Amino acid sequence: MLVLRWPSFRRPLDVLFLAACILLTADVLVPEIWGHGKTKDYPLWFWAGQQILHGGDLYPKGSNEGFAFLYPPLSAILLAVPSYFGKIPLYLGLCLLNAAAWWMTAQLSNAMTASGRSPDPWLEALPGIVTVAFVFDMFDLGQPNLVLLVMMLLGFWWLWQGRGWISGSMFALATAIKVFPVAVLPYLLWRRQWTSAISMVAFLGIFLFLVPAPIRGFERNVSELTTWYRGMVGSNSEQGFGQRDAQNWSWVNQSIIAVTHRLVRPVNYNQIDPAKPAQYMNIADLDYKTANVIVLAVFAAIGLGFIAIIPARAKMTPRTIAEEVGILFCLMTIASPLARQYYFVWLFFPLTVLFQRAAFDPRPKARAMSGAALGLSFALMALSLPFFPKIFQAIGNNLAATFVLIAALAWHIRHPLPASDPHSVGSPAKI
Repeated sequence: MLVLRWPSFRRPLDVLFLAACILLTADVLVPEIWGHGKTKDYPLWFWAGQQILHGGDLYPKGSNEGFAFLYPPLSAILLAVPSYFGKIPLYLGLCLLNAAAWWMTAQLSNAMTASGRSPDPWLEALPGIVTVAFVFDMFDLGQPNLVLLVMMLLGFWWLWQGRGWISGSMFALATAIKVFPVAVLPYLLWRRQWTSAISMVAFLGIFLFLVPAPIRGFERNVSELTTWYRGMVGSNSEQGFGQRDAQNWSWVNQSIIAVTHRLVRPVNYNQIDPAKPAQYMNIADLDYKTANVIVLAVFAAIGLGFIAIIPARAKMTPRTIAEEVGILFCLMTIASPLARQYYFVWLFFPLTVLFQRAAFDPRPKARAMSGAALGLSFALMALSLPFFPKIFQAIGNNLAATFVLIAALAWHIRHPLPASDPHSVGSPAKI
């Protein structure tokens, strides 16, 4: 059974973690206390919480007005309590939540690789070190993706322990906060995890409809959910989607949808900054509808490929389950319509799996392949550094790095350890 430990001042890397959390929190609080106020998404979270506290509207009533708040009503309700105490308590609370999520993500990820061995402190810390730029974005922007990641890891941990109802509730809570984790539902259905899937659907209804009802009123909450759905999920066009047209087609978005559109039709990937000249990277000149057909074909090919790679239930082992879920996390990241830089913090778990395969796999070829895949993915992700041209991000450097990780994990699934090998068992799992 997994036991989460507290950071220890006797462990140098734990002290380094605590120091990093203090610095990242200072990046949020110092401008608010002694500067002109923290920017990015923090003032928006305070505004949303205040709207709940004072009975204001979360979304504009006019159909042509843009949304300031892009999340379902439950997210605003969760922000209301800390917002009651003011901006600084809210900002501090969000930083502490991110710090706890970062710590738990590392521990859960290292415990769920099914490598059969405990990593030494440096190996345990490596995934957190190589993804620190993504974690910085979580603190600096105030985004919840790291918190969502730990919810999904907890969901799978409980699923593997045969606790389907509680795992489904975690998947539902993550989806009710920010929609893209809903992509786990088809996986649960395919793997015939009926209890977890039913629980996810049931709790999603509870979180979206019943929890906000006593606070907002049932009819008003349904009206707000309808407005949010039409403005976010139901709106897409040649100009953009999800209320952030300029961002969604520009270089900041490395989702499969955005990169495919930039490749097959003339989309200005600099449109997020009107002051810059228009730039294009398309290799074809197709219309919007045809581009969408290509996107659907890509999704279908990836989905069928995933089904073809993962083993039948009778051949599943704890190791293949970890590798399979690692691929799933990769796919959920890049299949989201919007995959900005910070979304790729979800690579934490697949990176952890490959780090431990590179360290502990008894086969030299498997260790070498895992290390090479990690090195190539890091080289591709490094192209996001500010001194590289934005064309690399427009082409999809993080997207390409994710596919490298997927290929390495797929290799491990298709080349499992022999059943006689003591390393093939790993930690027990139920699925």
